[in-house]
Amino acid sequence: MSDRVLVTGGAGFIGSHVCERLCHEGREVVVIDNLCTGKRDNLAGFDVEFHEGSITRPADVEKAMQGVNKVVHLAALPSVARSLERPIDTHEACATGTANVLNAAKAVGARVVYAGSSSAYGNQQAMHKHEQLREDPLSPYSAAKLAGELYCRTFARVFDMNVVVTRFFNVFGPRQPADSPYSGVIAAFCRSLILGKSVRIDGDGGQGRDFTYVEDLVTGVLQCLDADSTGCDTVNLAYGASTTVMDVYELLQKFTREHIPGQVIPDPVMAAPRTGDVRHSLADVTRAKERFGFAPTVGFAEGLARTFAWYRAQIGSE
Repeated sequence: MSDRVLVTGGAGFIGSHVCERLCHEGREVVVIDNLCTGKRDNLAGFDVEFHEGSITRPADVEKAMQGVNKVVHLAALPSVARSLERPIDTHEACATGTANVLNAAKAVGARVVYAGSSSAYGNQQAMHKHEQLREDPLSPYSAAKLAGELYCRTFARVFDMNVVVTRFFNVFGPRQPADSPYSGVIAAFCRSLILGKSVRIDGDGGQGRDFTYVEDLVTGVLQCLDADSTGCDTVNLAYGASTTVMDVYELLQKFTREHIPGQVIPDPVMAAPRTGDVRHSLADVTRAKERFGFAPTVGFAEGLARTFAWYRAQIGSE
């Protein structure tokens, strides 16, 4: 039987890239998305069965899950900042929604890959965050995503399901929203620099991040999806390399000068550190490599160049 894969949140930034890869591989792809943060345009040209619905409604999930044998569960309400404003909505989407997805997957015997978050680690002494560390969430978002992980572990243990929890670290790339107050830093920087506007830097810019290009992340997700592991495994998907926010800004300034000659680059606006922000986020990716063969091929520098070029083309056509 060929795979029939359900991608929750498939119309979003990461979800649309997962769908693109699955379609390219000739798999049958089903998407459920409430279009709260996703866009139907992200799936343009991809052969998917689309269900507009919410993972917070069990009936919507059960309908989309029919005939599915694998699930990539990406649907969430992202952003630490948003979770401070809407903690209950964040809980519903990330925790209750995950319980609904797991329950529906249990009924059809589907394997699940869950998109966890590196925010589960919080601020800890260990520089490289490894999966054996005790979690220390600092925001409602990280707590809700961790609650989703706990449901994954419990469903795998109690109902004999096969689940992989993949912890994402600052994913970036084409199709990431750039014009929202909750936009990722790379997307927001690209847009501001291309438009000749000041970027906003929260804190001193010395925050370290394991920025991961979306194409490499998708490769890791599908390696976990297609593996034959049993029970519940938890792995970091990232590069294992740290880059500061200020380093990203300087690299993107360089790209702007090279590709948009004469562009005025105003001084950045320095803002107060954000509540719930982690100072340093750096992954230990040993387990992902050993258990699932995770080996990124694009890397940060090439991914950043591709991302800037994509935003330049998109903004130039607006």
